[in-house]
Amino acid sequence: MKTIYLDNNATTTISPEVLNEMLPYLKEFYGNPSSGHSFGRNLYYKIEQAREKVALLIGAEPEEIIFTSCGTESDNTAIRSAIQLDKKKQHIITTQVEHPAVLNLAKYMERKGYKVTYLPVDRTGKLDIDALMHVIDDEPAIVSIMYANNETGVIFPIAEIGTICRERGILFHTDAVQAVGKVPIDVKKLGVDMLSMSGHKLHAPKGIGALYVRKGCRFFPYLLGGHQEYGQRAGTENLASIVALGKACELALENIPCEQINVAGLRDLLELNLTNKCSDIFINGCGSERLSNTLNISFSNVDSEAFLHRLDKYGICASAGSACSSSSSEPSHVLRAMRVPDAAIHGSIRFSLSRYTIVDEVNTVIDIIPEIINELRGSPIFRNCE
Repeated sequence: MKTIYLDNNATTTISPEVLNEMLPYLKEFYGNPSSGHSFGRNLYYKIEQAREKVALLIGAEPEEIIFTSCGTESDNTAIRSAIQLDKKKQHIITTQVEHPAVLNLAKYMERKGYKVTYLPVDRTGKLDIDALMHVIDDEPAIVSIMYANNETGVIFPIAEIGTICRERGILFHTDAVQAVGKVPIDVKKLGVDMLSMSGHKLHAPKGIGALYVRKGCRFFPYLLGGHQEYGQRAGTENLASIVALGKACELALENIPCEQINVAGLRDLLELNLTNKCSDIFINGCGSERLSNTLNISFSNVDSEAFLHRLDKYGICASAGSACSSSSSEPSHVLRAMRVPDAAIHGSIRFSLSRYTIVDEVNTVIDIIPEIINELRGSPIFRNCE
């Protein structure tokens, strides 16, 4: 049975070009770039080449890129740096719908005595900018707001928030893990001080990420030790994965038009057909600007775990929310914040596509899902369109 993979917001396949690029650095060229001998030392320039490719994807300078292990480390590094640099400022501003990498750190800091403001979103997932304006002047250590939501794909007005923060001299970080490689990003125009990204969301391997830190922005390293990454992130460089991330960013830059046209077309095909064929469903984030690859649907009176189990029998991979919180039996905190009704929130499924998704796969899913819904509800779900 062929796997139909529609869970790309959880992780992506490594692209063939990326795999080919990294393999020599797992076999022949395995030296430590910090070594004094030429076998290791000559590999250092490969890190700098990768750094240039990552920077180019987001409109940054190479020296503004720090390689990390993942998006979670990048998020934690950004927020902890701000806290460490000015311990008098004990206020953090974020949102109710952040990824656990930010949300759970914010909750931890609350337990340590920090004040945390969690900005709300409306029914369509849009951020309440007025709520930000009410609290922004309360001297926060940092504002950390995601670029695009990992569950709904809703895109936040990062440039507008960047202007608000810049005018007040407030550090602004964005978790752009889901957005990088899917939408054009120019950090200079956004006005962000720090931006997080993760390799395994754009067809690079797991275990590699990056943090953009604006030139001139005060910064305190999260990991202390050796001199690697210009003293900004200690630890022996993950050379093969860094090379892979550079290649993935190069390919992502080339394929952003594909993401915005071809992938969006397949997402819309899936959305339109399921909307026409299935009753009592709601598109979460409908009415807001969304990532081209993400479709989150609430199927009323359906249990999402039972739904996913049946999809899995057909080889179809989707999810009920963030992969980092999938073991929890609690409903999605994102959909709770959006005030999705109880009858629908427990039947919410996220489909996330990639440039490797093909139309035959989408059509197969369109054919199968009405049957599954019919089975789970125990009643016909096809609408009378006459």
